[in-house]
Amino acid sequence: MSQKSPKSFNWLSLAPMVFVCLWATGFIGSRLSAPYAEPLSFLAVRFAMVTVIFILASLIFRAKWPSPRDGMLALVTGMFTQGGYLGGVFWAIYYGMPAGVAALITALQPLLTTALAGPVLGEKTGWRHWAGLILGLAGVALVVWPKLSFDSVGITPVTTAVTFMATVSITIGAVMQKRFMSGTDLRPGNALQFAGGGLVVFAGALLTEDFKIIWNGDVIFAMTWLVLVLSLGAISMLYLMIRHGEVSKVSSLFFLVPAVTAVIAYFLFDETLGVIQVVGMVVCGAAVLLVTKK
Repeated sequence: MSQKSPKSFNWLSLAPMVFVCLWATGFIGSRLSAPYAEPLSFLAVRFAMVTVIFILASLIFRAKWPSPRDGMLALVTGMFTQGGYLGGVFWAIYYGMPAGVAALITALQPLLTTALAGPVLGEKTGWRHWAGLILGLAGVALVVWPKLSFDSVGITPVTTAVTFMATVSITIGAVMQKRFMSGTDLRPGNALQFAGGGLVVFAGALLTEDFKIIWNGDVIFAMTWLVLVLSLGAISMLYLMIRHGEVSKVSSLFFLVPAVTAVIAYFLFDETLGVIQVVGMVVCGAAVLLVTKK
C-alpha cells in the first residue's frame, strides 16, 4: 500500500510575514542617509543601481522581455509605485514632515486600494473587509500616537499634499501592477519599473536639488541595505503576492509595517514602546486577519 507523498511546502505562505519585516527596515536606510544625502538624489542613485542589477539578471538568465506596449506600462507602473510613492514620502520627511504623521497618512493606502480595486479589477469586498481596514487604520493611529506631533513646523500644506499624493501614487501603482504586470517576467519587469521610478526622482532632483550625497559609512550601508534588501527582496516579494492574490488584501499588510518598525526602533535605537503602541500592534494584527482570512 503506497503512502501519499507529503504536500510540498508553499513558500509563498511565508511571503506576507517576511515582506512586512523587510519593508519595515526601510526606515533604517532613510534614517541613516537623511543627514548626508538629499532625498531624491539618493533615490535616483538607488534606482539606477537596482535597474542595472535587474537588467544584468535578465540578460544572464535570458529572461523574456515584454512587448513595447507592456514595457511602457511597466515604466508607468514604476513611476507610480517607486517614483511617486518613495520620492514623495522621502521628500516630505526630509523637509520636516514627522515620520508618525507620514505613517498615518500613508496608512490610508489599503482603504484607497480597496476602493479602486473594486471597479477596476472586479474584486469583491464585504463588510468584514471594510471593517478590518477601518480597524487597521485605528491600530496604526495607536502605534504612531507617541510620535504624532501636529505642531511641527514641517507639517505644511505642501508636505501634507505631497505625502497624500504619494499614498495615491502607490495605490494606483498597486492596481496597475495587478492589472497589467501579472504576465511579465519579474526581472525585466522590475528593471523597467525601477527605471520608470528613477526617471521621476531624477527629474525631481534636477529641479530641486544639487545631487548632494556625502559617501560615508552610514550612507554606503544605507544604500546597500535599501538596494539589496528593500528593492531586490521586499519589492519583488510584494509584486509576487499581488500576482497570486487580491491586491486589496495584500495592501492590508501595510497596516503591520508601523508596528514592526516600532519594535525594530525599540531594539536598535532605544526608542520607547508603550502600552498604547502594543495595543495598537494587536489591533493591526487583528485587522489584517479580519481582511485576509476566509
